[in-house]
Amino acid sequence: MRTSIFFGTLLNAGALTGLLGGPVWAQEKHALTITNEGATGKYVQQLTLEADDVPGHQVRAYEIQRTYIADKGPMVDGERITETWTRGTSSLTNGVGPASGFTTWNTDAGGKIFVESTGVSEGKTTETGSKRGTYHGMGRIVGGTGRFAKIRGVLVETATFDNDPKTGYSTLESRGEYWYEK
Repeated sequence: MRTSIFFGTLLNAGALTGLLGGPVWAQEKHALTITNEGATGKYVQQLTLEADDVPGHQVRAYEIQRTYIADKGPMVDGERITETWTRGTSSLTNGVGPASGFTTWNTDAGGKIFVESTGVSEGKTTETGSKRGTYHGMGRIVGGTGRFAKIRGVLVETATFDNDPKTGYSTLESRGEYWYEK
């Protein structure tokens, strides 16, 4: 009896692994780490609207440009990321709430890689009226141009920010992996 339960559990685990993880496990995965070293991030534009459903609820759209010093940008399959553009939204009540966005990574060889992100943002209002805080989320690499058309991946992301129009900043740390669909 004990042996049949063990083999049944093993068989179910094997079938589940084959159904859910097989195509991804069959790909060669590459580690990816993105740090803020050599990067400068700034808010290019943003729009904040007060929602009137509950006090302190703000809906926001923003665009962030991040540039990397030539030899410090992260490498993806032999190409160095030189610049990223993030377009995103957040829905914060008293500084806390969901945030999501779409990022384009531009490489030194002219390639583009596309990332979709979602997470949670938390910020406090500063003396200048800006929001300063952190973002924690996950990103999915969903494709790109040219040889990056079939790139896929997953990232865990952490950012710090201050959205002041004059002195604001945005830092980003990401860790994960990427692969190419066959």
